[in-house]
Amino acid sequence: MKIKSLFAGLICAASASAATPVVLSTDIAGDIDDTWALVHLLRSPELDLKMVLTETGEARYRASVAARMLEIAERTDVEIALGLSFGVMADKDRHQGPWVADYDLDAYPGTVHEDGIQAFIDLIRASDEPVTVIAIGPVPSLAAAIERAPDIAKKCHLTSMHGAFDKGYGGGPVADPEYNVRAAVPALRTVFDAGWRSIKITPLDTCGLVYLDGANYRRIWNAVDDPVIRGLIENYAVWAPRVPWMDGLSLLTHASSTLFDDVAVYLAYGEEFIEYETIRFHITDEGHTVRDANGPHEAEVAINWTDLNGFRHWLTGRLLGEH
Repeated sequence: MKIKSLFAGLICAASASAATPVVLSTDIAGDIDDTWALVHLLRSPELDLKMVLTETGEARYRASVAARMLEIAERTDVEIALGLSFGVMADKDRHQGPWVADYDLDAYPGTVHEDGIQAFIDLIRASDEPVTVIAIGPVPSLAAAIERAPDIAKKCHLTSMHGAFDKGYGGGPVADPEYNVRAAVPALRTVFDAGWRSIKITPLDTCGLVYLDGANYRRIWNAVDDPVIRGLIENYAVWAPRVPWMDGLSLLTHASSTLFDDVAVYLAYGEEFIEYETIRFHITDEGHTVRDANGPHEAEVAINWTDLNGFRHWLTGRLLGEH
């Protein structure tokens, strides 16, 4: 019995050591999908989250939402890096504000870096292996890091949720100027030009079709004994009535909202359900990502699902810690 336990421990240790180091670049505390993506990342043994770098808006507010979720998940080893801040956000834009109204970021048991951009640079430079940067928001902080230290990109893989090529929001037939792009076009151009080891993108073509409903969502809703899932649903319940595109709490009890960012997390460790296409493109000033054989940017793009329902089922199990 002792030998069996020792063997299991060695396997766990080996698995942890093989996990890919990750930095999450996120505008968490806006759309709820960033919170779902953070839980997905924390529940993925292939990925070793080292740092959360905030993007856009009020950095301390966004960091508070991330930090509270990390405390619930007992992952205060993860560093919080405050990115560029754009003043104090209005209450109407603090969609998850009540969830952290009494949360003290200064009491976070882990490390909070006031100069998060330099902390991110230092982490990349100190890493003995390539780091995967998962970008799930506009990227002004990431662009600032690249401008300050252009050498870091060659040590990193970039996986991101950006753009739309053949479809728009909700699978519409016209490619929309996707929010993460149009909110900071020059910054994204800087990031895509940085010389990463690789770039993978999930555009609206794939991530815009992901949500959980039916039996999948009921399994999440009923996981009341899981503190991380309970925290996620509590966050969702705060967010839902505060955003103009939701009908109060009517969706909350039977489905998630669109989980755009979970696909970017999945691309960092899996590809079973995805069809990729290598696409060269340019970004318009309005935020369109346009196929262009002579364009300045190129990426491996998750352009189609091979099994969308299979992914939804997989994602449910992953969030519940089953895979």
